[in-house]
Amino acid sequence: MQTVVVYSSDYCPYCMRAKQLLQHKGVDFTEIRVDGKPEVRAEMTRKAQRTSVPQIWIGDTHVGGCDDLYALERAGKLDSLLKA
Repeated sequence: MQTVVVYSSDYCPYCMRAKQLLQHKGVDFTEIRVDGKPEVRAEMTRKAQRTSVPQIWIGDTHVGGCDDLYALERAGKLDSLLKA
């Protein structure tokens, strides 16, 4: 199983939805909260080239945000990416 990293914010509904999908699939993930941590948010922005949360990585692959994660699930590609 690939390592999964989720940059998130405590009160972000998209972050909650993304984490719920991963939990539903039984995926262990590392959550990195950006709330009140401008240096962590800046690191996320550098890596993702995006400022919004969540930002999700599966292994070395930057998935993107919540909508991107659900699009992979709808396309039937999320499970294979998680197991790659």
